[in-house]
Amino acid sequence: MYFESYRPARLLLLLLLMLGSVAPPVGQTKPNHLAGEHSSYLTRAMNQPVNWYPWGKDAFGRAEDLNVPILLDVGAVWCPWCGLMERDTYTDVDTADYINQHFVAVKVDFDASPKLVAQLEQAQAVINLPAGLPLISFITPDGRLYFGAGYLPAEHKNGRPSFHEAADEALARFANRSKVEEQSLQLELEK
Repeated sequence: MYFESYRPARLLLLLLLMLGSVAPPVGQTKPNHLAGEHSSYLTRAMNQPVNWYPWGKDAFGRAEDLNVPILLDVGAVWCPWCGLMERDTYTDVDTADYINQHFVAVKVDFDASPKLVAQLEQAQAVINLPAGLPLISFITPDGRLYFGAGYLPAEHKNGRPSFHEAADEALARFANRSKVEEQSLQLELEK
């Protein structure tokens, strides 16, 4: 009899726990532009608060309309550093708001886009930028890669700049268009 009185409370607690496990992350009210993608790396980011786009005309058109650079994240589901950056940086609501305000964010699956990844790695090497995974690139709306990095932690540590510091540097460089023209590499974009 004693345990019978607690059964409704247990059921309610169980229901609340189940609902909480399927709720979207804080700050994300609807899926971003990755909703129709089939890559497991892209679908994993579908409910992140960053307004991710897949690589393509829509993203570059949006960047041109807003006159902001592209933030490109290339990663893979098997890459531990990619997962760490997603967990510590891209799911942080304040960081996501900063990204959404200053960039058009594009996510690419390393395994699903080998030709694009090869082009990006070659471009980063030509202009002496780090490569590897995750591959973070900053690109003008017309497709000029002008800045980039590898893994960027959420906070500055061990001499490595934070994501926010690198993004601020990318914005400062983007503001100096003549220098971007000199110190960038034009990517081949699909028309």
